[in-house]
Amino acid sequence: MSSNPPAVPKPTNAGAGQNAIANTRSAFANVRSGPGTQYAIVGDVRNNSLVVHYPPTLRDGWVWVEQRGFGGWVSTTVISFEVAVGNVPTTQTPTPYDGAVAVWHWKGSGIPEKSIEELVANLKRRAANVKQVWVKTSDGVNWQGVFDAGGGNMAINGVADIDRWVAILQQNGLEFHAWCVPQGKDIDRETALIIDTCRRTGVRSMILDVEPYAGFWQGGREAVRPFMLKIRQALGGRFHIGLSMDPRPWHKASIFPDEWFPFVQSLHPQTYWATFRISPEAALKQMVDTWGGFGRPIIPALQGDGLLLDQHEAHTLATQRYGFTGLSWWRYGVISQFEAVNKPITLTTSPAQPPTNPTDAFTDEVIVTPKGAGFRSGTYTGKPEFSEFDGTWGWTVLYKQTETNTSKVWAEWRANLPASGLYEIAVFVPARHATTTRARYKIHGIRGTNTEVVVDINQAQNRNRWVTLGIFDLVREMPNAGKVFLNDVTGEAGAEIAFDAMRFRRIVTVAPPTNPTPTPPSGGTRPSIVNGVNVADGYDSPVGTEAQRRGAQVWPQGWLDASPFGVLYFVGTPSEAYHTGADLNWGKPYDDLGMPVYACANGVVTFAARLPVWGNVIVIRHDPLYQPNGEVLYSRYGHVQNMKVKAGDRVRRGQLICEIGDAFGRYVPHLHFDLSPTTILETRPSDWPGKNQALLLKHYIDPKAFIVRNRP
Repeated sequence: MSSNPPAVPKPTNAGAGQNAIANTRSAFANVRSGPGTQYAIVGDVRNNSLVVHYPPTLRDGWVWVEQRGFGGWVSTTVISFEVAVGNVPTTQTPTPYDGAVAVWHWKGSGIPEKSIEELVANLKRRAANVKQVWVKTSDGVNWQGVFDAGGGNMAINGVADIDRWVAILQQNGLEFHAWCVPQGKDIDRETALIIDTCRRTGVRSMILDVEPYAGFWQGGREAVRPFMLKIRQALGGRFHIGLSMDPRPWHKASIFPDEWFPFVQSLHPQTYWATFRISPEAALKQMVDTWGGFGRPIIPALQGDGLLLDQHEAHTLATQRYGFTGLSWWRYGVISQFEAVNKPITLTTSPAQPPTNPTDAFTDEVIVTPKGAGFRSGTYTGKPEFSEFDGTWGWTVLYKQTETNTSKVWAEWRANLPASGLYEIAVFVPARHATTTRARYKIHGIRGTNTEVVVDINQAQNRNRWVTLGIFDLVREMPNAGKVFLNDVTGEAGAEIAFDAMRFRRIVTVAPPTNPTPTPPSGGTRPSIVNGVNVADGYDSPVGTEAQRRGAQVWPQGWLDASPFGVLYFVGTPSEAYHTGADLNWGKPYDDLGMPVYACANGVVTFAARLPVWGNVIVIRHDPLYQPNGEVLYSRYGHVQNMKVKAGDRVRRGQLICEIGDAFGRYVPHLHFDLSPTTILETRPSDWPGKNQALLLKHYIDPKAFIVRNRP
């Protein structure tokens, strides 16, 4: 029987709730059934998430908060509330994007759908709140159809194709907005395509994608005004033209913003936090600091292949902190989960109401590494052409110089798919030997087509991250199902192209949760698969015998946490830092060397390799807790030896994954074990906040306290 006192309901005089951004001292704040720590925890509120709070309920430092279908009491010592501005009237100049969510469309051959009609049907099913589709119409002097072989009725080779897009979108309550890549090399021919596009009935706006990279604007400063004067003379000043760019401050001057200023009416900064390897909060602040004073309304483009947790944060901060009146997501075809994309701009429903729409979740996952099972490579010259290096993520990486015309090498990745269905296919781009701007990946074996899909990836823009090639409908029994092919022809001289790992993740659609923390069934155990999605049925200690790990004591008898979570240790030395987790020891020094270490919960290994200072490290991305939409945590196991898993392996709670080590003699043997509820360990397995207590609390939680709350 629980020792917690009875729940205290929301007071009857609570009044109207206030929408706010939760600023939590830690990664999240506990929500309790009553105003005190003696009450049971009924949920958590994440930092930078949207909540409803009731100031009149303030009682001894506790306030009533509601979010996504549950409510309870939160201590004001661990949370503060930032006014949400999403519903505050704005004084900025109106744009065609106000109140709308948009998705960018690149080319038909780069998405799983085979027609505009199919695209629209899937978009309406997955994200009913998306009201605009931004379609690429031209690139330099060419219609986009030149680059869209196999795009079917989606390929744009002239104004008739634009008219077809407009008609189908309008029939389904969607707006058509055009975008293009101007190059400024042939002003007459390029502007003719843009003018023809903008004159078509139903084309609501044109967005110019101007970036300081090869293949984009090459006309220099002097070509901007002649280019834009020609367009404005043909269209007049009322037709809406936007400008999209890489918003980082060091790129600003290189696109000549003052030259574009008189001719554009809105900005669409590409706020791609994962590509920039910073947080959504940092990316948005950097963008606002750089472009906020430009004098044009901002409608940010957010990263559609970012992690779902980060997408939610970006949406909330963009609309509720900065008050942007519209959003777009780059791009349809790489968006794996639509939950954040489907959120409206204004709060038509309370953030306290539970989610009601089906959502997409990942289930099976397969990683194919160079030289691993499913990978093949060869040369056309009969000579050794590849070079290789040990990648920092635990596998060998192949690379070579790029070729301008004639290929010398090839590689292919082929996964043993566990089932037919929709798959997100992503390639890992390493930090070294990946400077090409045009690695041309070819995907085969897609349902309903015998042609390959070609996806160009700018490896130079990405570093140490998974980059989504697209979402593809794959049939397990189909020849070459999901095969990815790459050669070394990029049209560049002097660059390097990397042949790294490929990841295949199956996507399933699941119903919204009915309870934030469902109770076990009558049998007493929770399932590990719910609606076809792997879930975590609870968390255990990573050390101890099987009986001990199932016992009531989290750290088993004989085990000592030498450096508990949040303790400042090595005080007064260069290594002084706040500890991110637990340092687990058994017996006398060196007695625990080689003792077994177990996965604390079900999940997938995202990292298993040697790191400087750390020695061997394993990171596991755990399955959602209890249900497909549940909490996702990452666990890290540091200084270990004899690793028995690799990146991409699925592990179960209690599975042997490694042994306690000493970081190759650097430390007295022990297990460093920590838990993170953010995505920091997905992208930075060596993360160490040091003496920055704010970062410690933002990215890590007390592993012992969390396991106590979430035993199987």
